[in-house]
Amino acid sequence: MDRNRKRVPGFAAMLLILLSHMTSALEVPLDPKVLEGLPQPPTITLQSPKDYIFDPRENIVIHCEAKGKPHPSFLWTRNGTHFEVEKDSKVLMKPGSGTLVIDISGEKAEAYEGTYQCTAHNEHGTAVSNSIVIRQSRSPLWSKERNEAIAVQMGGSLVLKCRPPAGLPPPVIFWMDNNFQRLPLDQRVSQALNGDLYFSNVLPEDTRSDYICYARFPHTQTIQQKQPISVTVLDMQTMNETVASLYNFTDFYVDSPDGERRPRFMMPQGATSTKMVLRGETLELECIADGLPTPEISWQKDGGELPSSRMSFYNYKKTLKVSDVNEADGGDYRCTATNNLGTAHHIIKVTVKAAPFWVSAPRNLILAPNETGILTCRVNGTPKPLITWLVNGVSLENAPEDHSRKVDDDTVILSNVQSGSSAVYQCNASNEFGYLMANAFVNVLAEPPRVLSPPNQVYQVITNNPALLHCASFGSPIPAITWFKDSQTSIKSGDSYVIHENGTLEIIVAQPVNSGKYTCIATNNLGIKENHVKLEVKEPTRILKQPEYKVVQSGMSAVFECKVKHDPTLDPTVTWLKDNRELPDGRFEVNMESLTIKNVTEEDEGTYTCIMNTTLDQDSASAMLTVVEKPDPPTDLELTDQTERSVHLTWIPGDEHNSPTEKFLIQYEDLLHQPGVWINLTEASGTSTTAQLNLSPYVYYSFRVLAMNHVGYSHPSQPSSQYRTNPAAPDENPSDVECLGTMPGDLVISWTPLTGFQANGPSLEYKVLWRQKDTDEDWSSQNVGNASEFVVSGAPIYVPYEVKVQALNDYGNGPEPEVVIGHSGGDLPLSAPESVQIMVHNSTLAEVHWEPVSFSSVRGKLQGYKVYYRREEDTEQQELVLTFSGNRSEGRLPGLQPYSTYNLTIRVLNNKGEGPPSPSQTFKTPEGVPGPPSFLNAINPSLDTLTLQWGPPASNNGRLAGYTLKYQPVNNTNELGPVKVMTFLANETTTTLGNLNSSMLYKFYLSAKTIKGSGPVITEEAFTVMDTTVASRQVDIATQGWFIGLMCAIALLILVLLIVCFIKRNKGGKYPVKEKEDAHQDPEIQPMKEDDGTFGEYSDTEDHKPLKGSRTPSNGTVRRDESDDSLVDYGEGGDGQFNEDGSFIGQYSGKKEKDTHEGNESSEAPSPVNAMNSFV
Repeated sequence: MDRNRKRVPGFAAMLLILLSHMTSALEVPLDPKVLEGLPQPPTITLQSPKDYIFDPRENIVIHCEAKGKPHPSFLWTRNGTHFEVEKDSKVLMKPGSGTLVIDISGEKAEAYEGTYQCTAHNEHGTAVSNSIVIRQSRSPLWSKERNEAIAVQMGGSLVLKCRPPAGLPPPVIFWMDNNFQRLPLDQRVSQALNGDLYFSNVLPEDTRSDYICYARFPHTQTIQQKQPISVTVLDMQTMNETVASLYNFTDFYVDSPDGERRPRFMMPQGATSTKMVLRGETLELECIADGLPTPEISWQKDGGELPSSRMSFYNYKKTLKVSDVNEADGGDYRCTATNNLGTAHHIIKVTVKAAPFWVSAPRNLILAPNETGILTCRVNGTPKPLITWLVNGVSLENAPEDHSRKVDDDTVILSNVQSGSSAVYQCNASNEFGYLMANAFVNVLAEPPRVLSPPNQVYQVITNNPALLHCASFGSPIPAITWFKDSQTSIKSGDSYVIHENGTLEIIVAQPVNSGKYTCIATNNLGIKENHVKLEVKEPTRILKQPEYKVVQSGMSAVFECKVKHDPTLDPTVTWLKDNRELPDGRFEVNMESLTIKNVTEEDEGTYTCIMNTTLDQDSASAMLTVVEKPDPPTDLELTDQTERSVHLTWIPGDEHNSPTEKFLIQYEDLLHQPGVWINLTEASGTSTTAQLNLSPYVYYSFRVLAMNHVGYSHPSQPSSQYRTNPAAPDENPSDVECLGTMPGDLVISWTPLTGFQANGPSLEYKVLWRQKDTDEDWSSQNVGNASEFVVSGAPIYVPYEVKVQALNDYGNGPEPEVVIGHSGGDLPLSAPESVQIMVHNSTLAEVHWEPVSFSSVRGKLQGYKVYYRREEDTEQQELVLTFSGNRSEGRLPGLQPYSTYNLTIRVLNNKGEGPPSPSQTFKTPEGVPGPPSFLNAINPSLDTLTLQWGPPASNNGRLAGYTLKYQPVNNTNELGPVKVMTFLANETTTTLGNLNSSMLYKFYLSAKTIKGSGPVITEEAFTVMDTTVASRQVDIATQGWFIGLMCAIALLILVLLIVCFIKRNKGGKYPVKEKEDAHQDPEIQPMKEDDGTFGEYSDTEDHKPLKGSRTPSNGTVRRDESDDSLVDYGEGGDGQFNEDGSFIGQYSGKKEKDTHEGNESSEAPSPVNAMNSFV
C-alpha cells in the first residue's frame, strides 16, 4: 500500500465508533479436541530461515509446514515465478507438507540458488511464507602470491596482512607456524578482527620464517593456508652499513624505532572513525596502538556510561563488544592508548540503525457473523519501515473489493463480517535493512459455548495465597463467563475476587471460608455451558521449631530439631540438605522431626537445611554445624635471648579446629632432679606465640607447650632443646618453719625442705638457729643435711624460743631467714584454782568464782578451767562438767535440781591435760514448786458421785504441802460451768465427789504444792451415770397428750433460752482467745469467785473444735483426742486464770498433758433430758 496516499476523510472518527462497538476477538483454542471440528484457514507452523546457505555436498531442504481445516495444499515460487515442483525430478515435496527436498548430487548446485516462497491454501484462505534466499556455501582458494621477506628494526611496529578469500559465510582466521602451533598472542602482539597480525613493537624473538595465516570455512569444514611470511628483526646499533647492505629485503621498516616512543594508533587510523550497527546485533569496536613500552588500552563513552551488563573486553582490552545493541548505545566511543611517555586518543562515532522489528504483530481473529474485528501490524525500525497488506497472498490493490474492510496504514478494520468471508491477511514491513512478514487469519464462525477446562477438578491452595480457578472456554460469539459459589452466590469482581478475561476466577487471598464448590457458566447467543470445580484451602506448612546453630565436639553427636505444623490432610515429607546438596551416606539419621549426626567429624561442618514439603507448599530453615576439637599442639619451639635466670621461648600455634585458643600452658622437665616429670611453669594468652621464662639455677631445662581451647588441652608439643643453668646460692629458705615441744623439756624445730629445683646447687644443707626469747643469750646453731626437723633436748619446760632455719649449698648461704617464735615442751598444770566461792541464786541456778592460777604453774598453753559438780542425792548420775575459757574467773551453773546438795571441784586445763582438782566445795539449792502428780483417775461413777485417785509427783522439789483439785461441769454445748475447788493434805491420794448431776461431763484439774507454790496441773474428764428411772418414766408417759404439750412448751422455752444465750455471747458473754494468751498469772494467787453459777464457754482448740450438741460414743467413753484438756493450755507454765468467784476464764482446749495418766472416762451418753438438767 502506498504510504503517501491520502487518508479517507473522517476515518479516525469512524475507527473510534467501530472500536466502541467491536467485540473482542476470540483466541484460537489450542485443545486438539476443539480444533477437530472447527474450520480454520491455513497457518504457517514451520519455515526455513530467510537466508539459507547450503552445503553443496548435502541435499537442499526448504521447510514449509502449515495447519488448517481442511488441511492446506502447497505451492512454491522461485525468483517471483511459479515453481513447478512436479516437473523437476530432483525436487521432492514431502507428502502432507510443503517442505522441498532438492537432490543436488551430480548436478550443479548453483542452478538451484534463488529466492523461494511457499503458499499454503485451503477453502478458507491462503498463508504465505517468508521469501527464502537460497545460496551455496563457498570456500575459494587463496590467490597465488609471493610473500617477500620482511626486515624490521627492533622496537618498531609491524603489521602482517592476511587478506583471506571472500567465502560464504566468511571464514574464521587464525595464525599458526609450520608445526600447526598457534602463535602466542599478548598485549604486544594481537590479531585484529579482519585477521591481520599487529605488533605494537617487535623484539628479537619475533624473528621467524613461518608466520602463516589460516582461514577455516565453517560450512565445508575446510581450511585454506596463506603462503608463509618471513620476518627478521634487526638491531641497527650493532650493525654497520656494510653489513646492513648485505640484506636484500623488499620491505624494510625503519620507523624511527630508536628508544622509547609515545603511543599512536595503527588501527583505526586518524583521530575519528565511524561505525554503523543494527539494533539487536553485537557492536564490535577495535583499537590497536603501537608504542614503546607497549601501550595499554582503555575505553569510555563520551556523554554517557558504558553498558556494563552487556559489555565485555577481548584481546587485552583492544576489542570492546556490546551485545544486544539498542538505540541508546549510539554515540562517541573514545579509546585511549597510554604508556609512560604519553597518551593517544581515537573517537569512533557509532550509529545504530534498525531493521524492522515487531511492536505488535497481527493476531488471528475468530469472529461471529455480524461482529467487527481489527488487525494491527505495528512495527518499528530505522528508517521507519513501509507497511503493506495482502489478503490470501494478493495485495489489497489486486484483491476483490470488500466493503466491510477498511485499511489505514498499520490497521485493518473488518465490520459486520459474514459467514464465508474467512481469509488470511499478510502484513509486510520493510526498510533498507530487511523486512518482516506475518500471517493472521480471520475465521468467521458461529459456535455455541464450550468449556475447555477439565470438569470436577479439585483445586488445592494454601491459606493467604492466591487461588486460580480456570474456566477456559470457546465459542463464537465469545462466551460471557459468570461464576457461582455453592451453586447459589453470584461472584463479581471486587476486593476479594478478580474474574480475568480468559474466564479464570482469581481469589486474591484465599481463606478457609473460600473453600467450597464453584460453578462457571459460559454463555453466548447460541447456547450455555457450565462446569463445576472444587476449592480446598489448606493450612500452611510452617516449621515451628527451627534447627539451631550447633557447636559440637568431634566424635560426639549433633542433633538438629525441625518440628513442623501442617494441614492434617496433607502428608509432609522431610528433606535434609547439607550445603544445598543431598546428605552423604553413613552417619546421618533422619527422623520426622530431627536430624542426628553420629560421631561427627570435621567433614560434617556446614549448613544444614530442613525442608518440609507438601504437595502444595514447603517451608525450610537452616542452621550451621561447627565441629570443634582440641587444638593441634604447637610446633617449632625455639629458645632465644638466653641468660642465667631467663630465656625467651617462641612457638607456632597449631590448628585451633574452630575453637579459639584460650591460653598456652608452658611446662618444663628438670632432667637433673626429676627426669620424666613435667611441671607447669607459666601460662600465656591464647593470642601469644612467645613467652619470657624465669629460670632457676642448677636446672637442666627442657620445655614444651600445650594449647587449650574450649574443648580441652592439646597434646604436648615436641620438647625444646635442652638449656642448662649454672649453680648458685639458694634464693629462698625452707618454708613452714615451726617450733613445738612434744615432750617436757624438748624443742622440735620443723620445716618444709627445699626441692632439688629450689636448691640452686649441690650439697644442700640447713642451718638451724635457736635461743630463748627475751634473753641476751647468743644463737645456738646446728647444720643438718637432707632433713625436715631438728630436736633440741634439755630445754626448760614451756619456755618461749626464737628459731630460724637458713638454706645453704656449696655456692653460699640463702637469704637471712625470718625468726619464728615457739615454746619448748610443756607438762600438766601444777596447781588448782584457789579461793573457790559459790553463790546460789535460786533453786536451779548457782554461780561459782575462783582465783586464776599463775602462768608458771600452767606449764603449757592455758586452754581453760573445768568445773566438775555432782548432786549427792543421785549417786548413780554421772558427774556434770562445764568448761570456761582461760580468761574467766567465774561461771554460772544452770539447770540445778531444787532442794538438792551438790559437791564441786575445779581443774586447770592446758594442751597437755588437766591439773589437780581444787578442794571440794558443797552447796545446797532451796525448795521449788513440785512436779505434776504422777496420775489422776476417775473411777466408780454413779448418778451423782465420782471417785478420784492420784499419785504423788515424781519430783517433790521440796517438802510436799498438799494438793489442789478444781473441777467444773461441761454441758452439751461445750460450755463450762462454775469451778469448784478442794484442797487435800500431802498424804491424801483419793476422794469421792458427791452431789453431782447425772449424765454430766466433768473436767478435773489437779496440782501438787510446796511452800513455793503449786506445780503443773494434770487434767481428767469423766461422766456421771444416766438416770434410767427418769428415762423409763418418759417412755411410759410419752403417749399422753398433756406430756406432749408440756414437752412442746419446754422445747419452746429452750429455744428462747438458746437465743438469749446466743445474743449474750455476741455481746461479750464469752472470753476471746486473746485474753487466754495474755493471761500468765498463777491460778492459786488469783482470787476465786464461788457464788457465780453462770457457765463460761467450753470449746476445743481452733483446729479441733467439736460441733455443739455432738454426742459422745455409745459406750460412754470420751476419746482422748477430743477432750484431753489441761490448764496448761490457758497460760504459760501451766497457769490458768479464774475470776474472783472462781469461775474459769477462757476457751476450753482439747489438749492434754502428754505425761498425764489416762483415767477411766466411761459414762453413759447424754440425753435431751440431761441437756435440760444442765441448766437447773
